[in-house]
Amino acid sequence: MAVDKTLTVPMHCDGCENRLRTALQQTEGVIKADADHERDEVKLRFDPERVSEEQIRERIRATGYEPA
Repeated sequence: MAVDKTLTVPMHCDGCENRLRTALQQTEGVIKADADHERDEVKLRFDPERVSEEQIRERIRATGYEPA
């Protein structure tokens, strides 16, 4: 069963959104990822049997951003 989650991730521009979205969509178990730099939000739908929230947070950090 998929899980929906919104994370706060400070971003500065459209480029940040695109980098995060691309990195997260390439993560196994992530079904959908949307980033919004104006709201500093990343909205996710993921399969918790394939990827944990902590693994997603690690992927965000590896991309250069710090989730709150």
